[in-house]
Amino acid sequence: MSTPGPNSSKSTPKHPYLSGNFAPVSTTCPPTPVSWTGRVPPELLGGMYVRNGGNPVTNSDLGREAHWFDGDGMLAGVWFSRSTADPTKPAVKFVNQFITTDVYRTAVENPTLRTPILPSIATLVNPASSLLLILWRILRTVLVVFWTHLSGSARAIKRISVANTSILYHDGRALATCESGPPMRIALPSLETVGWFDGNRAEGEATPCNKDTDDEKQPEALGGTGLLSWMKEWTTGHPKVDKVTNEMVLFHCNFVAPYVHYSLLPAEGSVAKRSSSEGNRIINAPVPGCTGGKLMHDFGVSRHNTVILDLPLSLTPLNLAMNKPIVFYQPEKPARFGVFPRRHPELVRWFETSGCCILHTANTWDEYNSTGDISAVSMLACRLTTASLVFSAGNIEPPPNPSHEQAVRSRPMSFFAKYDDEEHVQDPEKSHSDENSPLLEVHNEPESSKAPHNVPISHDDEEQCRLYYYRFSLAPGSSNTITHEFALAAIPFEFPTISPFTEMSRARYVYGCSTSDESFGAALGKATKIDILVRVDVQTLLNRAQKSPPQAVDGCVDTRTIDEILASDDRDDPIKAFHLPPKHFGQEARFVPRSAKSASGDDAGFVEEDGYLLFYVFNEDQLDEDGECKADAESELWVLDARDMQTVVCRIQLGARIPYGLHGNWFTEEDIAQQREIASVRSVSETRSEAGSSNLRKALVSYLG
Repeated sequence: MSTPGPNSSKSTPKHPYLSGNFAPVSTTCPPTPVSWTGRVPPELLGGMYVRNGGNPVTNSDLGREAHWFDGDGMLAGVWFSRSTADPTKPAVKFVNQFITTDVYRTAVENPTLRTPILPSIATLVNPASSLLLILWRILRTVLVVFWTHLSGSARAIKRISVANTSILYHDGRALATCESGPPMRIALPSLETVGWFDGNRAEGEATPCNKDTDDEKQPEALGGTGLLSWMKEWTTGHPKVDKVTNEMVLFHCNFVAPYVHYSLLPAEGSVAKRSSSEGNRIINAPVPGCTGGKLMHDFGVSRHNTVILDLPLSLTPLNLAMNKPIVFYQPEKPARFGVFPRRHPELVRWFETSGCCILHTANTWDEYNSTGDISAVSMLACRLTTASLVFSAGNIEPPPNPSHEQAVRSRPMSFFAKYDDEEHVQDPEKSHSDENSPLLEVHNEPESSKAPHNVPISHDDEEQCRLYYYRFSLAPGSSNTITHEFALAAIPFEFPTISPFTEMSRARYVYGCSTSDESFGAALGKATKIDILVRVDVQTLLNRAQKSPPQAVDGCVDTRTIDEILASDDRDDPIKAFHLPPKHFGQEARFVPRSAKSASGDDAGFVEEDGYLLFYVFNEDQLDEDGECKADAESELWVLDARDMQTVVCRIQLGARIPYGLHGNWFTEEDIAQQREIASVRSVSETRSEAGSSNLRKALVSYLG
């Protein structure tokens, strides 16, 4: 059902994010029955796991001008449908589909295009990119978009988003997201594309029976109106859905002041929408105080407050005027956090601390004083001390950290591997492997020969990716102070997930991804891979911090290495880790609760661990001698028992390969059943219907490349 990436050549090293299991697949399939081993938990029946990710369809072999965040959105899902013969039994099906965006349709319908329509993020962040190259890439995109409108096509590019980042559910809609456009509605379980969602309805939806009359003013849409409305509708890849109020919270970041806008969408017919006191719909409200256009990927939302992350990672074409890349990291500048009541962005209070990068938040919650008033907002986030991920994911050597004085080869490195060309032969960790060898080679060594980790990663502040705790004081009359800021654990930690019952409240457990070795190989062609899943008991570690406060900013509660955690036999250890078998690498996991109801009091913590982690796994024994996937390579979906973080209760054999990708989500049987009615889905035409301009069109496309 899938096809491997381009054939490799030992003389021509492949881009690490376009080879091995990072290589794109080109074949899609409708819901197709697959086999499994183990036991499918009855709690999964009727539901569906779906993961999003970039999968370039135009000239996937781009060398250095490619980035892990590039590529057309492709959804890969496993539907635990019920057997028609016995509804209590599963009939598991696999489905994967491209998201039919404007950009994807234009690329497919114009196969003579040799490079992707949108500039690669690698081009925009690469310090070696010339100003003329960047301007040409941007101009080329503008010309292609302009041409689709002039050519008379009914499928002109109106939005440049590839919708390749995440997927969520709100108010009867499954929505795929990406920062460069509004959400795109997806049909479940077919994963067909319905249409762009403008904050009111999605293209392709059936007209509701209670449609507003023609003379009634239609609600404002995302982005509003005006010359810059197309840019103001750009929406975060991680909208938040409050399962208590059934509101969706979003922000929109662009290059023009006030830089960030904010929206809050109640569900139709919900209590929040009917309440005139606090359920008002908010669209495109400015958030004052942001310092410029930023690469702003995620944010924090508690039950009553929102946290905007204004970090020193700029993303604006204005950088070109200062001879800087469009994406530019300035760690000497502060990290700023804007905290405001959920329905009042105009009341934002800004908190500052040392510069850092945060791509994902794990959870945000309110804290109350003795009188029941909110006294603070707490947030857990995956904090990086450098922006190396943005560069290494594009096969570009990251610039040195300003605080870096001398390279230390044995120093621990971040969760994300680096690209390092000139020093390849000097690094002893690289000297025995070629550029297509597995990233984590520790599995190939006998356990007895594995070098011990004598120096915790906490000794190196240049390269970290840790689960951090922030507390923003909101006490009346207090200054804007971050009262607490420290790491909960020293191990690398990213792609967090928690129980849906405790989102936006004080959760006990956070699940995430880590690795078996704090020191990644920085060899040419290496790319980030995950071989450990972790459960962190947040409240236990915060209680420890209260008794013995860590140092502000650089402090850490649990300083153990991942080896020490894996070796622990303490049943009450606050950090539990699941180590995948040799040569097996996973992807972001999603927690699915065993119970359909939340709990409180003493039972709340149990509910947070009483469930399953669902994630895709690939066995790299399926790579050939050149490090490329064999034609019959396939991935699996694993279901891990979250209570013991050891038992794999089920493995779904997909019959297809799922490239290492980004974010997924779980959709319940009720979600699928309660979707809004769909009138049509977006399609791709292999032929052009407009007559009389085919030769001109071919000439223009050939010129633009």
